Amino acid sequence: MTTVETTTGQPATGDAQEALVGQLVAGATGAFELLSVWVGQRLGAYAALDAGPATPQELARRAGVDERYTREWLEHQAAAGIVSVDDPAADPEQRRYRLSPAHREVLLDETSPYYATPLAMALAGVAPVLTQLLQAYRTGAGVQYAEYGEEMRDHNASMNRPMYEHDLASSWIPAVPGLAERLSAAPPAQVLDVACGSGWSSVCLARAYPQVRVDGVDADGPSVERARRHATEAGVADRVTFHVADAAEPGPAGPYDAALIFDALHDLPHPVEALAAVRQRLSTGGVVLVGDLRAPEVFTAPGGDVDRLLYGFSLFHCLPAGRTRTPSAATGAVLRPDTLFDYAQQAGFSEVEVLDIDHDFWRFYRLAG
Repeated sequence: MTTVETTTGQPATGDAQEALVGQLVAGATGAFELLSVWVGQRLGAYAALDAGPATPQELARRAGVDERYTREWLEHQAAAGIVSVDDPAADPEQRRYRLSPAHREVLLDETSPYYATPLAMALAGVAPVLTQLLQAYRTGAGVQYAEYGEEMRDHNASMNRPMYEHDLASSWIPAVPGLAERLSAAPPAQVLDVACGSGWSSVCLARAYPQVRVDGVDADGPSVERARRHATEAGVADRVTFHVADAAEPGPAGPYDAALIFDALHDLPHPVEALAAVRQRLSTGGVVLVGDLRAPEVFTAPGGDVDRLLYGFSLFHCLPAGRTRTPSAATGAVLRPDTLFDYAQQAGFSEVEVLDIDHDFWRFYRLAG
Protein backbone atom coordinates (compact mmCIF):
# COMPACT_ATOMS: atom_id res chain seq x y z
CA MET A 1 0.00 0.00 0.00
CA THR A 2 1.29 3.47 -0.89
CA THR A 3 1.79 5.76 2.07
CA VAL A 4 0.02 9.08 1.77
CA GLU A 5 1.27 11.95 3.90
CA THR A 6 -1.22 14.33 5.50
CA THR A 7 -0.56 18.04 5.98
CA THR A 8 0.77 17.24 9.48
CA GLY A 9 3.43 14.92 8.08
CA GLN A 10 1.73 11.86 9.59
CA PRO A 11 0.70 8.82 7.51
CA ALA A 12 -2.82 8.86 6.11
CA THR A 13 -5.50 7.28 8.29
CA GLY A 14 -5.52 3.83 6.71
CA ASP A 15 -1.77 3.41 6.93
CA ALA A 16 -1.71 4.74 10.49
CA GLN A 17 -4.35 2.24 11.52
CA GLU A 18 -2.46 -0.64 9.93
CA ALA A 19 0.78 0.45 11.59
CA LEU A 20 -0.76 0.65 15.05
CA VAL A 21 -2.57 -2.66 14.63
CA GLY A 22 0.72 -4.23 13.57
CA GLN A 23 2.47 -2.74 16.61
CA LEU A 24 -0.17 -4.06 19.00
CA VAL A 25 -0.22 -7.52 17.42
CA ALA A 26 3.57 -7.67 17.74
CA GLY A 27 3.23 -6.59 21.36
CA ALA A 28 0.67 -9.29 22.09
CA THR A 29 2.89 -11.89 20.43
CA GLY A 30 5.85 -10.78 22.53
CA ALA A 31 3.81 -10.73 25.73
CA PHE A 32 2.57 -14.28 25.16
CA GLU A 33 6.12 -15.42 24.38
CA LEU A 34 7.37 -13.87 27.63
CA LEU A 35 4.63 -15.61 29.58
CA SER A 36 5.50 -18.89 27.87
CA VAL A 37 9.07 -18.42 29.08
CA TRP A 38 7.72 -17.91 32.59
CA VAL A 39 5.75 -21.18 32.27
CA GLY A 40 8.84 -23.03 31.06
CA GLN A 41 10.99 -21.65 33.85
CA ARG A 42 8.50 -22.21 36.66
CA LEU A 43 7.61 -25.75 35.55
CA GLY A 44 11.26 -26.69 35.11
CA ALA A 45 10.70 -27.49 31.45
CA TYR A 46 13.82 -25.67 30.23
CA ALA A 47 15.95 -27.37 32.86
CA ALA A 48 14.48 -30.73 31.86
CA LEU A 49 15.12 -30.04 28.17
CA ASP A 50 18.66 -28.98 29.03
CA ALA A 51 19.27 -32.60 30.08
CA GLY A 52 18.97 -33.62 26.42
CA PRO A 53 16.67 -33.60 23.39
CA ALA A 54 13.20 -34.92 24.12
CA THR A 55 9.83 -35.76 22.66
CA PRO A 56 6.78 -34.25 24.36
CA GLN A 57 6.23 -37.47 26.30
CA GLU A 58 9.85 -37.63 27.45
CA LEU A 59 9.91 -34.00 28.51
CA ALA A 60 6.58 -34.32 30.33
CA ARG A 61 7.96 -37.27 32.25
CA ARG A 62 11.18 -35.44 33.15
CA ALA A 63 9.40 -32.27 34.29
CA GLY A 64 6.45 -34.02 35.94
CA VAL A 65 3.80 -32.21 33.89
CA ASP A 66 0.94 -33.14 31.57
CA GLU A 67 1.96 -34.47 28.15
CA ARG A 68 -0.69 -32.66 26.07
CA TYR A 69 0.17 -29.26 27.58
CA THR A 70 3.84 -30.09 27.10
CA ARG A 71 3.31 -30.78 23.38
CA GLU A 72 1.48 -27.49 22.90
CA TRP A 73 4.15 -25.61 24.80
CA LEU A 74 6.96 -27.21 22.80
CA GLU A 75 5.26 -26.44 19.50
CA HIS A 76 4.85 -22.83 20.57
CA GLN A 77 8.49 -22.63 21.66
CA ALA A 78 9.63 -24.03 18.34
CA ALA A 79 7.33 -21.71 16.37
CA ALA A 80 8.79 -18.78 18.31
CA GLY A 81 12.35 -19.93 17.65
CA ILE A 82 13.12 -20.41 21.34
CA VAL A 83 13.76 -24.16 21.05
CA SER A 84 14.50 -26.15 17.91
CA VAL A 85 12.86 -29.28 16.54
CA ASP A 86 14.72 -32.00 14.63
CA ASP A 87 11.95 -32.81 12.14
CA PRO A 88 8.92 -30.52 12.01
CA ALA A 89 7.21 -32.97 9.62
CA ALA A 90 7.30 -35.85 12.10
CA ASP A 91 4.17 -36.93 13.96
CA PRO A 92 3.46 -34.48 16.81
CA GLU A 93 4.15 -37.08 19.48
CA GLN A 94 7.44 -38.14 17.83
CA ARG A 95 8.98 -34.71 17.24
CA ARG A 96 12.21 -34.28 19.15
CA TYR A 97 13.01 -30.87 20.60
CA ARG A 98 16.29 -29.46 21.86
CA LEU A 99 17.66 -26.36 23.60
CA SER A 100 20.75 -24.80 22.04
CA PRO A 101 23.71 -23.79 24.25
CA ALA A 102 23.20 -20.13 23.31
CA HIS A 103 19.52 -20.16 24.25
CA ARG A 104 20.30 -22.13 27.38
CA GLU A 105 22.44 -19.22 28.56
CA VAL A 106 19.60 -16.75 27.99
CA LEU A 107 16.99 -18.92 29.72
CA LEU A 108 18.85 -20.78 32.48
CA ASP A 109 22.23 -19.26 33.35
CA GLU A 110 21.43 -16.93 36.27
CA THR A 111 24.88 -15.32 36.25
CA SER A 112 25.14 -14.71 32.50
CA PRO A 113 24.92 -11.15 31.15
CA TYR A 114 22.46 -12.58 28.61
CA TYR A 115 20.07 -14.01 31.21
CA ALA A 116 16.65 -12.63 30.20
CA THR A 117 14.14 -14.88 31.98
CA PRO A 118 13.59 -12.21 34.69
CA LEU A 119 11.70 -10.14 32.10
CA ALA A 120 9.06 -12.86 32.15
CA MET A 121 8.99 -12.75 35.95
CA ALA A 122 8.19 -9.03 35.81
CA LEU A 123 5.21 -9.62 33.56
CA ALA A 124 3.94 -12.37 35.84
CA GLY A 125 4.51 -10.13 38.85
CA VAL A 126 2.27 -7.40 37.47
CA ALA A 127 -0.65 -9.75 36.82
CA PRO A 128 -1.89 -10.10 40.44
CA VAL A 129 -2.15 -6.33 40.95
CA LEU A 130 -3.86 -5.24 37.73
CA THR A 131 -7.14 -4.51 39.49
CA GLN A 132 -5.32 -2.56 42.19
CA LEU A 133 -3.49 -0.60 39.52
CA LEU A 134 -6.77 0.55 38.00
CA GLN A 135 -7.92 1.77 41.39
CA ALA A 136 -4.60 3.51 41.98
CA TYR A 137 -4.92 5.28 38.64
CA ARG A 138 -8.37 6.52 39.61
CA THR A 139 -7.44 7.72 43.09
CA GLY A 140 -3.78 8.69 42.83
CA ALA A 141 -2.80 6.11 45.46
CA GLY A 142 0.03 3.61 45.15
CA VAL A 143 0.43 -0.16 45.16
CA GLN A 144 2.59 -1.64 47.91
CA TYR A 145 5.71 -3.47 46.72
CA ALA A 146 4.70 -6.52 48.77
CA GLU A 147 1.49 -6.84 46.73
CA TYR A 148 3.52 -7.74 43.64
CA GLY A 149 4.71 -10.85 45.45
CA GLU A 150 7.55 -13.26 44.88
CA GLU A 151 7.55 -12.90 41.10
CA MET A 152 8.58 -9.25 41.27
CA ARG A 153 11.12 -9.99 43.99
CA ASP A 154 12.56 -12.70 41.76
CA HIS A 155 12.63 -10.30 38.82
CA ASN A 156 14.46 -7.57 40.72
CA ALA A 157 16.98 -9.96 42.22
CA SER A 158 17.61 -11.98 39.07
CA MET A 159 17.61 -9.16 36.53
CA ASN A 160 20.44 -7.23 38.15
CA ARG A 161 22.54 -10.04 39.58
CA PRO A 162 24.57 -10.72 36.38
CA MET A 163 25.60 -7.05 36.26
CA TYR A 164 26.80 -7.18 39.85
CA GLU A 165 28.66 -10.42 39.16
CA HIS A 166 30.43 -9.15 36.03
CA ASP A 167 30.54 -5.34 36.13
CA LEU A 168 30.40 -4.00 39.68
CA ALA A 169 34.04 -4.56 40.55
CA SER A 170 35.46 -4.61 37.03
CA SER A 171 34.08 -1.34 35.65
CA TRP A 172 31.66 0.51 37.96
CA ILE A 173 33.80 0.86 41.08
CA PRO A 174 36.99 1.76 39.12
CA ALA A 175 35.09 4.58 37.37
CA VAL A 176 34.82 6.44 40.70
CA PRO A 177 38.19 8.12 41.35
CA GLY A 178 39.94 6.58 44.34
CA LEU A 179 37.13 4.23 45.32
CA ALA A 180 38.72 0.93 44.25
CA GLU A 181 41.88 1.89 46.14
CA ARG A 182 39.93 2.72 49.30
CA LEU A 183 38.01 -0.56 49.14
CA SER A 184 41.29 -2.45 48.88
CA ALA A 185 43.12 -0.63 51.65
CA ALA A 186 43.28 -0.85 55.44
CA PRO A 187 41.51 -0.22 57.68
CA PRO A 188 38.55 -2.08 56.15
CA ALA A 189 36.23 0.23 54.23
CA GLN A 190 32.64 0.56 55.39
CA VAL A 191 29.98 0.58 52.65
CA LEU A 192 26.25 1.27 52.84
CA ASP A 193 24.08 -0.47 50.23
CA VAL A 194 20.77 1.42 50.10
CA ALA A 195 17.60 -0.38 48.96
CA CYS A 196 19.72 -3.49 48.52
CA GLY A 197 16.80 -5.82 47.71
CA SER A 198 17.92 -9.45 47.73
CA GLY A 199 21.48 -8.43 48.48
CA TRP A 200 23.41 -9.45 45.39
CA SER A 201 25.14 -6.06 45.09
CA SER A 202 26.39 -6.33 48.69
CA VAL A 203 27.46 -9.95 48.26
CA CYS A 204 29.31 -9.34 44.99
CA LEU A 205 31.07 -6.29 46.43
CA ALA A 206 32.21 -8.25 49.47
CA ARG A 207 33.50 -11.11 47.33
CA ALA A 208 35.45 -8.70 45.11
CA TYR A 209 36.98 -6.79 48.03
CA PRO A 210 37.83 -9.25 50.83
CA GLN A 211 38.31 -6.59 53.53
CA VAL A 212 35.18 -4.54 52.91
CA ARG A 213 32.31 -4.51 55.39
CA VAL A 214 28.83 -3.81 54.04
CA ASP A 215 25.56 -2.79 55.65
CA GLY A 216 22.65 -3.43 53.31
CA VAL A 217 19.28 -1.86 54.05
CA ASP A 218 15.88 -2.41 52.46
CA ALA A 219 12.31 -1.73 53.53
CA ASP A 220 11.04 -5.11 52.29
CA GLY A 221 11.42 -7.79 54.97
CA PRO A 222 11.22 -10.84 52.67
CA SER A 223 13.91 -9.35 50.42
CA VAL A 224 16.18 -8.84 53.42
CA GLU A 225 15.66 -12.46 54.45
CA ARG A 226 16.74 -13.53 50.96
CA ALA A 227 19.77 -11.24 51.19
CA ARG A 228 20.86 -12.81 54.47
CA ARG A 229 20.56 -16.26 52.92
CA HIS A 230 22.59 -15.22 49.88
CA ALA A 231 25.35 -13.77 52.07
CA THR A 232 25.52 -16.98 54.11
CA GLU A 233 25.64 -19.18 51.02
CA ALA A 234 28.38 -16.98 49.53
CA GLY A 235 30.45 -17.18 52.72
CA VAL A 236 30.48 -13.42 53.38
CA ALA A 237 27.92 -13.17 56.21
CA ASP A 238 30.71 -12.25 58.64
CA ARG A 239 31.29 -9.01 56.71
CA VAL A 240 27.86 -8.30 55.21
CA THR A 241 24.90 -7.43 57.41
CA PHE A 242 21.36 -6.69 56.26
CA HIS A 243 18.75 -4.56 58.00
CA VAL A 244 15.06 -3.86 57.43
CA ALA A 245 14.95 -0.07 57.21
CA ASP A 246 13.46 2.74 55.16
CA ALA A 247 15.88 4.33 52.70
CA ALA A 248 15.29 7.77 54.24
CA GLU A 249 16.41 6.37 57.61
CA PRO A 250 19.00 3.80 56.52
CA GLY A 251 19.58 1.83 59.68
CA PRO A 252 23.16 1.89 60.95
CA ALA A 253 24.77 5.28 61.54
CA GLY A 254 28.13 4.72 59.81
CA PRO A 255 30.32 6.56 59.04
CA TYR A 256 30.66 5.07 55.56
CA ASP A 257 33.44 5.45 53.03
CA ALA A 258 30.96 4.83 50.22
CA ALA A 259 27.28 4.24 49.60
CA LEU A 260 25.65 2.40 46.72
CA ILE A 261 22.14 3.05 45.39
CA PHE A 262 21.39 0.75 42.47
CA ASP A 263 18.15 0.67 40.48
CA ALA A 264 16.27 2.15 43.41
CA LEU A 265 16.30 5.94 43.60
CA HIS A 266 13.47 6.29 41.08
CA ASP A 267 11.28 3.97 43.20
CA LEU A 268 11.66 5.88 46.46
CA PRO A 269 8.75 8.04 47.64
CA HIS A 270 11.22 10.46 49.24
CA PRO A 271 14.45 10.42 47.18
CA VAL A 272 15.74 13.76 48.46
CA GLU A 273 15.31 12.71 52.08
CA ALA A 274 16.98 9.37 51.34
CA LEU A 275 19.97 11.06 49.70
CA ALA A 276 20.24 13.51 52.59
CA ALA A 277 20.19 10.65 55.11
CA VAL A 278 22.94 8.87 53.19
CA ARG A 279 25.04 12.05 52.99
CA GLN A 280 24.84 12.47 56.76
CA ARG A 281 26.30 8.98 57.20
CA LEU A 282 29.31 9.45 54.91
CA SER A 283 32.79 9.86 56.32
CA THR A 284 34.96 12.78 55.21
CA GLY A 285 35.69 12.21 51.54
CA GLY A 286 32.97 9.59 51.23
CA VAL A 287 31.16 9.14 47.92
CA VAL A 288 27.84 7.82 46.66
CA LEU A 289 27.64 5.70 43.52
CA VAL A 290 24.16 5.81 42.01
CA GLY A 291 23.20 3.49 39.16
CA ASP A 292 19.74 4.13 37.78
CA LEU A 293 17.79 3.64 34.60
CA ARG A 294 19.19 5.26 31.46
CA ALA A 295 16.21 7.40 30.50
CA PRO A 296 16.80 9.74 27.56
CA GLU A 297 17.84 13.21 28.63
CA VAL A 298 14.72 14.75 27.07
CA PHE A 299 11.24 13.50 26.23
CA THR A 300 10.67 12.54 22.59
CA ALA A 301 7.71 11.00 20.81
CA PRO A 302 7.76 8.44 19.37
CA GLY A 303 10.40 7.17 21.77
CA GLY A 304 13.10 4.59 21.27
CA ASP A 305 13.00 1.01 22.47
CA VAL A 306 14.64 1.74 25.85
CA ASP A 307 12.31 4.68 26.42
CA ARG A 308 9.27 2.52 25.70
CA LEU A 309 10.50 -0.25 28.01
CA LEU A 310 11.12 2.19 30.86
CA TYR A 311 7.68 3.71 30.53
CA GLY A 312 6.22 0.19 30.62
CA PHE A 313 7.98 -0.57 33.90
CA SER A 314 6.96 2.81 35.24
CA LEU A 315 3.27 2.44 34.42
CA PHE A 316 2.88 -0.98 35.96
CA HIS A 317 5.36 -1.00 38.83
CA CYS A 318 7.78 1.84 39.54
CA LEU A 319 5.36 4.76 39.70
CA PRO A 320 2.64 2.91 41.69
CA ALA A 321 5.23 1.49 44.10
CA GLY A 322 6.66 4.95 44.58
CA ARG A 323 3.30 6.50 45.44
CA THR A 324 2.61 4.43 48.53
CA ARG A 325 3.56 7.39 50.73
CA THR A 326 1.89 10.81 50.83
CA PRO A 327 3.39 13.11 49.78
CA SER A 328 5.55 11.34 47.22
CA ALA A 329 8.08 12.57 44.67
CA ALA A 330 6.31 10.19 42.22
CA THR A 331 9.46 9.92 40.11
CA GLY A 332 8.72 6.81 38.09
CA ALA A 333 11.20 4.79 36.07
CA VAL A 334 11.94 7.59 33.61
CA LEU A 335 14.51 9.33 35.82
CA ARG A 336 16.30 11.87 33.64
CA PRO A 337 19.72 13.30 34.62
CA ASP A 338 18.36 16.78 35.33
CA THR A 339 15.95 15.33 37.88
CA LEU A 340 18.64 13.33 39.64
CA PHE A 341 20.94 16.36 39.73
CA ASP A 342 18.12 18.36 41.32
CA TYR A 343 17.48 15.67 43.95
CA ALA A 344 21.19 15.45 44.82
CA GLN A 345 21.59 19.21 45.13
CA GLN A 346 18.50 19.49 47.32
CA ALA A 347 20.02 16.77 49.53
CA GLY A 348 23.14 18.90 50.02
CA PHE A 349 25.66 17.31 47.64
CA SER A 350 27.98 19.86 46.06
CA GLU A 351 29.52 17.47 43.54
CA VAL A 352 27.28 15.58 41.12
CA GLU A 353 28.58 14.08 37.89
CA VAL A 354 27.67 11.47 35.30
CA LEU A 355 30.36 8.79 35.17
CA ASP A 356 31.91 7.52 31.95
CA ILE A 357 30.47 3.99 32.14
CA ASP A 358 29.11 2.42 28.97
CA HIS A 359 25.82 0.65 29.66
CA ASP A 360 22.69 0.13 27.58
CA PHE A 361 20.13 0.42 30.38
CA TRP A 362 21.76 2.22 33.33
CA ARG A 363 23.39 5.61 33.83
CA PHE A 364 25.88 6.08 36.68
CA TYR A 365 26.44 9.11 38.90
CA ARG A 366 29.02 10.12 41.49
CA LEU A 367 27.72 12.22 44.39
CA ALA A 368 30.06 13.82 46.92
CA GLY A 369 30.59 16.93 49.02
